[in-house]
Amino acid sequence: MKWINAIIKPFTLDDVREALAEAGVQGMTVTEVKGFGRQHGHTELYRGAEYVVDFLPKLKIEIAVTDEQLERAVEAIMNAAKTGKIGDGKIFVIDLEQAIRIRTQEVDADAL
Repeated sequence: MKWINAIIKPFTLDDVREALAEAGVQGMTVTEVKGFGRQHGHTELYRGAEYVVDFLPKLKIEIAVTDEQLERAVEAIMNAAKTGKIGDGKIFVIDLEQAIRIRTQEVDADAL
């Protein structure tokens, strides 16, 4: 099993969700986060004063998938979240040792 963490632009969420559903992924956790990568933020003008916005709004998507679903899920995220501009995001894949569904006590792939 794998744990996918994807950082994406907020306006791509609906496309990513639909693409993951088509890829057979059930369920995800979405968190509003702030951060920066190569963008290093930007400057904005507010009431005549210029200030630096270091942390940009992003969404973090967390998904647990089976090894068989991994390639389809990563490809779905990449294709749906890509705008071709800087700041499209990143995808991190981590080994997932165990998953347990609390209600039924199913484990591993059955719990996903």
